[in-house]
Formats: sequence, C-alpha cells, structure tokens
Amino acid sequence: MDGAAGPGDGPAREALQSLSQRLRVQEQEMELVKAALAEALRLLRLQVPPSSLQGSGTPAPPGDSSLAAPPGLPPTCTPSLVSRGTQTETEVELKSSPGPPGLSNGPPAPQGASEEPSGTQSEGGGSSSSGAGSPGPPGILRPLQPPQRADTPRRNSSSSSSPSERPRQKLSRKAISSANLLVRSGSTESRGGKDPLSSPGGPGSRRSNYNLEGISVKMFLRGRPITMYIPSGIRSLEELPSGPPPETLSLDWVYGYRGRDSRSNLFVLRSGEVVYFIACVVVLYRPGGGPGGPGGGGQRHYRGHTDCVRCLAVHPDGVRVASGQTAGVDKDGKPLQPVVHIWDSETLLKLQEIGLGAFERGVGALAFSAADQGAFLCVVDDSNEHMLSVWDCSRGMKLAEIKSTNDSVLAVGFNPRDSSCIVTSGKSHVHFWNWSGGVGVPGNGTLTRKQGVFGKYKKPKFIPCFVFLPDGDILTGDSEGNILTWGRSPSDSKTPGRGGAKETYGIVAQAHAHEGSIFALCLRRDGTVLSGGGRDRRLVQWGPGLVALQEAEGHTDELWGLCTHPSQNRFLTCGHDRQLCLWDGESHALAWSIDLKETGLCADFHPSGAVVAVGLNTGRWLVLDTETREIVSDVIDGNEQLSVVRYSPDGLYLAIGSHDNVIYIYSVSSDGAKSSRFGRCMGHSSFITHLDWSKDGNFIMSNSGDYEILYWDVAGGCKQLKNRYESRDREWATYTCVLGFHVYGVWPDGSDGTDINSLCRSHNERVVAVADDFCKVHLFQYPCARAKAPSRMYGGHGSHVTSVRFTHDDSHLVSLGGKDASIFQWRVLGAGGAGPAPATPSRTPSLSPASSLDV
Repeated sequence: MDGAAGPGDGPAREALQSLSQRLRVQEQEMELVKAALAEALRLLRLQVPPSSLQGSGTPAPPGDSSLAAPPGLPPTCTPSLVSRGTQTETEVELKSSPGPPGLSNGPPAPQGASEEPSGTQSEGGGSSSSGAGSPGPPGILRPLQPPQRADTPRRNSSSSSSPSERPRQKLSRKAISSANLLVRSGSTESRGGKDPLSSPGGPGSRRSNYNLEGISVKMFLRGRPITMYIPSGIRSLEELPSGPPPETLSLDWVYGYRGRDSRSNLFVLRSGEVVYFIACVVVLYRPGGGPGGPGGGGQRHYRGHTDCVRCLAVHPDGVRVASGQTAGVDKDGKPLQPVVHIWDSETLLKLQEIGLGAFERGVGALAFSAADQGAFLCVVDDSNEHMLSVWDCSRGMKLAEIKSTNDSVLAVGFNPRDSSCIVTSGKSHVHFWNWSGGVGVPGNGTLTRKQGVFGKYKKPKFIPCFVFLPDGDILTGDSEGNILTWGRSPSDSKTPGRGGAKETYGIVAQAHAHEGSIFALCLRRDGTVLSGGGRDRRLVQWGPGLVALQEAEGHTDELWGLCTHPSQNRFLTCGHDRQLCLWDGESHALAWSIDLKETGLCADFHPSGAVVAVGLNTGRWLVLDTETREIVSDVIDGNEQLSVVRYSPDGLYLAIGSHDNVIYIYSVSSDGAKSSRFGRCMGHSSFITHLDWSKDGNFIMSNSGDYEILYWDVAGGCKQLKNRYESRDREWATYTCVLGFHVYGVWPDGSDGTDINSLCRSHNERVVAVADDFCKVHLFQYPCARAKAPSRMYGGHGSHVTSVRFTHDDSHLVSLGGKDASIFQWRVLGAGGAGPAPATPSRTPSLSPASSLDV
C-alpha cells in the first residue's frame, strides 16, 4: 500500500476519475447512437424499394446479426432506443415499430419515479434495497456498466443532479428522436387503428399496457408501474382464454353461526331443520349431514339478502321465515336500505318485502304473532329511538309505531297466547307492551309499556334474548351468562311501570349457562332449549331443569389463516380469536380446536399432512402435529407479524414471509417436525404479502405491500434473481401471489391495490379463485392474463373475504369471511378432466366487453 497521500491528492483523484468516467460514458453513448442509426437505415432498406435507396446514395449498412431478436420472440420485433427516465444507463430494448413522430411508445413513468430505477428493481413499482440494475431480456443491446465508485449516489437520487449525467440524457433524447424520425410506423390495421397503450391514469387506477412484440405487459396500481414478462409459449395475448370459466360454484356448507354480536338468530322449522344466519346467508341445517333438503339432511341456504342479516323470525306455520338485514352499500357505493324479507323455507323463494324505506340503519329485531296464525309482524329498527312497529303481513301495512327507548333493543316477541302482549328486551331492561286497536287501520293502533322488575336479582347490563315456554313462563338470556326464568303473576297496580298490561312477570329462578353473554334461545318441539353464547363460542342444547345435553364450538372473530390438507378433504383455519380449528369437509364437522394464545394469521400443511405450520402476529411461528395437536416446534423470527407460511412441494423447505420485509427459509426434516435456519431472502422494500414455490422446489416468487414481484433462488443460497425475464417460463407448484402475468386480469379497473385479498389457482390449473374486499368470491379462467377478464361472482359473505383455497382434489373451494367470521365451503361444478391445462390455450377469444356474472 502506498504511503500517505498529500492534502490535494484526494480531490485531484476524484476529478480525474470523474473525467475518465464521463469520457467512457460519452464513448458508449456514441456507439449506441451509431447502432440506432444503423438499425434505422436497415429498416429503411427493408421497407423502401432498393432503387430509391440507391438513388439517394445511401450505402447499405454492414451485417446486422447483432440486432437479431432474442430466441422465442416473434420475428417482427425490432429494437428501438428507449430512455429510462432517471435510470443511469441507456439501453436498446426490443420494441414494436413506433408510430409517427410524437407518439409515445408507452405510458410515462410517474413523476419522480422511473420504469426501471437503477438498483435492483422488481417487476412491481418499487425497487429493492440492494444489488445492481437488473439486466433485460436476452438479446437486448446495452453498454457495459462503468465501475461503480464507493460513493455512487443512492438509487433514489435523481440522475439529473450529477453534471456528468446531463450530456448522456441529451444524447439519449437525440437518439430517440433520430429513431422516431427514421423508423417507419407499423400498420394501423394490425393495431385496431389506435395506439393500444393507454396512459397509466391517476393514482389508484389500474390500467393494462401491452408490449406488442410479446415481451411484457404492464399494469398500474396507485400510479406504480408493474411489469410482467410474458411466457415464451404464448405467441399472442389473443391466444389466452376469454369469457368466464366453464366451472361454477354451488354453496355446499356454511360453517359457523353469528353468535358474537347477534340475537334472535336460532329457530326450528316444521321440517325439523334448525335455521340461523351468518353473514348474508340464512342457513337451514338438518342434523345428520348428507345432501340438503327436507327429508334429507345437511344444509340449505337462503341467499336473497344484499347485506348482513341481523335477525330472524319463524311464522307459526313453521314454513315461512322473516329475516331482517342491516343498511349498507353496494360495490359502487350506493346505499342499500334495510328491509325485511318474508320467504318460503321449503322453496327458498322470497314472498314479500316489508318496510323498504321505513327503517333506519337496520332491522334489529322482529317477530311474528302466534295467537292469530301469524297475521302480524313486530319490528324494531336500529335508529336512535329504536322505533317499535306492528305490520299487517298480508298487506305489508304498518298498523302502529312508537319510540321504544333510547337504550338498545335487542329482542322482540308476541306472547304466543295473546297477540296484544308484546315483549322487548335489551340494555338493562325487559319491557311488556300492550297493543290495542288499529287492526286493519294504518297507523291507528296504540302501544303502552310496563317494565319488568328484577327484585333481589342483579340487573344485568344486557338481556339479548328470551323465549316463551309452553306454560307461559319466559326464559331470558343475559350478558352475565345467566338464564333467568320469569313467572306470571296477576296485574299489580303497585308494580312500577305504566300501561295496561294484563299480567306482570317476576324472576322465579336463575341458572348460569355460559361464560359471557347469551345471544340466542330457541325452544324445540321436544321441549329442549338451544342457547348460543358469544365469548365461549358454544351452541348448547338444554334438557329439563337446564341440564346441558350437547354442545359445539366455532370462530368468533375475524378470520385470516386458511390451508387445505394435501390428501384429505380437511382444512384448517385461524384468526383474531386465537383459535386454531381443523374442519372435516366430508362430515362438515369440527375435528379439533386449540387455543393459540395469540392471533393466528397464516398456516400451511406439510406435504405429508403430518404437521402444520402456523404464523402468528408476533413474529412467532409454530409447527403442530395434526394428530396429537402437540407443538413440535416453536420459533420466533423478528417481532413483526407473519403474513404467509409455505412449505416447498417436496417438503424440504419452509418459507416464512414477515412484515419486516424478509422471507425466512428453513430446512425441514422428512417428517416435518424439525427445522433449521437455511437463509434469508432480503430485497423487498415492503412487507411480504404472498409467496409461491416453483414445482422443483428451488425457487420462490413473492409479492409485497408495495406491489413488487421478486424471484429468489433458494437452493442457490437465497439469492435474488436479478434477471426476471428468465423466470417467465418457470412453473409454480401453487399460485397464490396476487400479482403476476398469469393472474393480472383478475384486478378490477380502478383498483387501489387493496381490492384483492387472496387468490388461489386450482390444482388442475384450469381456474383461479379470488377473494375480494367487497364480500365476493370470483372464479376466473386460468391463466387470467387479459385486462378486465370476466368472472363468475358469488355473494354470501357479509364482510371482506380474506382467503380462498381449493381442496386437494379441486372438488371444493373454501372461503373465509373477515369480520363475519364465516367459513363457506363451495362445491366446484362442471370441472373438466384431471390434469393441468395446456400451456397454450386454444379457446376462441371473445370480442365482447368483459364483465362479471353475478351468480
């Protein structure tokens, strides 16, 4: 090493290096300009008669074999010179013949950002945190990169800030102008008479832009360009499937019941079916399993509501059902008014709508009268005054209405022996109402109130439900988990309250039934009572003397984690209620559940099915034995939540995607019980959202919160693949990444990047299921690589759909509701033969506008 440098050596050396680098850059730019001019002249020679060229004295250019198109690309491709915004290099990229001077070859990059910023760049809009600029497709001409100095400006610095870069930019612009002037435009006939590349639009828009020569497509999310390379086997986007898939979904089973924040939600029909609701679906359940329908077993579903169902009532005939929904908005933001549906439980057909436009916020409680064969319907809405109204069912006419209380009203019911007596309960009250007059005369009836007395018993904070017993007594369920028995007594003028009720009720017995509030009570024909609790997730059947006979459990909070068993019709769920549940899709039953003590957000079965990995919200992940339910591994990676866990198809690796922007890779033993850190995939600039393994188990494709698409060579040391073009033909064992060429058509126009929560390709690679943020499940053809692709759309969830997965044999699809804590099992109908779809689909493309079919 040389001795100490003099005081002036440092600046002089830097100036010399700067001049040397500038000279090399200018030399490279001149060579690039020469190459562009030579190509332009070559094109002129090809497109203009030789005589005209000879007459002009223009010599024929030398051989141009260096400008040949890359292997696998159409022969009509021609290179053009492209400036890359703030990129510190100029490259020759394969482009279609440009249009007349002044037309853009593609959408401009967003202000302050470049299409491919220097530094490692993803297929999405963000750049990664390390590495040099990623090379383009093979065959693209680009100058050699000058040696990088240790003090090279950061990748997000503007190239215009360096004086040495300005001449390069000017030369780049001149080269572009020369190429545009000299290269003839292609036929407008082949382009439909207009430029197929649309502008990216404003922030929040999603536009698709096609590169005509078949190298890549580009879409925009929140103004960010996301470039995706087209597989070499696809010669034209017109070859790709169009129209909705031939497969359809039929709702097979709904797991769960809304017991966390709901009431008046559990009844028995004349057929013996138990009717309850969750999300936007009313479930009719016959114990015993099997196919749905009266006399059979299993489940049937009423799906006429457009928003979450809040309450139910069964007509005295045991066939007709009334269900009330909350107010909401549709996917276009238009308000949906609360309303009551009266429908036939045998045919599942809607018979009548009651009160459209008459209720505020939602229908909180309702009940049919019983003494007069269900001639009347009592409704309480969710307005501030909790308006209590009585309706003539046959004519849909309101007979009486009154402000009940400013406190919450959670349940309402007619005395089965006297329709003039109505009971309501709610926040710290049980009210007994007398309804008189007004029958057949709209608005002329009167309602008066008398309050129930708790006496020596502690007044609960809430009384969400009650039921009339055959002997005239009333059972109430309260927020303390108690069932109170109210007995009748003659009217007593000294009893506090007002009104003309013929009887008063007092508490005669109390029994503790649930941990936490009781939300529903139901009297069965055999005299037993069903109760539903919220906090303890239990559905309990009670015999005489309130002896528990049978119970079941379910989820009570938002669900996010879902995985399906690799060889059985079973699936596992987890969520914010900290419960990990294994469900049997054949028997439609809960196989087992355990308390994770922490929020579970993601899960995946080992290919053997012997163990399952679960990611938690604390950076901790567990591996459990699926038979014994024992935790065989407990590891912590960072302190941020984990969003995805995924085993490689051979089971040798486990990938853990974290919100700390890192994918942790573990080597796994053959039985899946033991694991050791193999490496880390670092390069994302935002949290990991989705990832998939290649079929050979060596590579990973991942998405992040800022819409990056990165590829990783795991077997080669968890290295990021800088040349994404080389990954275009890689086959993936699963496809759950929401960003990628094969699925970009699922994104709706105008998307802000949060509209799609989950995506899953079927194992036979024919369809892709999508869970959106608007309570819908979609089914698309696969690959889905045409903008605004049509889908089959299915409703039923009352909240954002958080996850979708196909079962191992593609016979069913499972979808999770978020806030509604529902699990839907859909039967896949009309599926073709087993095996993957052909690499190059041959279906005839549809020229009709894309749309979604609401099924």
